[in-house]
Amino acid sequence: MMGFNPNNMQKMMKQVQKMQADMARVQEELQTETVEVEIGGVIKAVFNGHGEIQSITISPEAVDPNDVEMLQDMILAAVRQGHAKSQELASTRLNDVTKGMNIPNIPGLM
Repeated sequence: MMGFNPNNMQKMMKQVQKMQADMARVQEELQTETVEVEIGGVIKAVFNGHGEIQSITISPEAVDPNDVEMLQDMILAAVRQGHAKSQELASTRLNDVTKGMNIPNIPGLM
């Protein structure tokens, strides 16, 4: 059985510190990185990489006073798809840092 090797521990700690720094950098970058979804060519939603909605654009032709429900459904679809797409972006960027390590979802990290 091998004994404790302080050099291995030190090397591991440096790797963890680098990964933490890289994750902090990615989190900062995700604040300004955006994803965009378009629904029916008339609704556009933009989210940042933290899942925060940045804008919603509604084309005038989408506004039909006789069918407000359709407009509401399209806006809801745009928000849901945009949020999912932003989470996908964040997951991809963080996975690039962790290189596939199985790290549990830590509240406040994403």
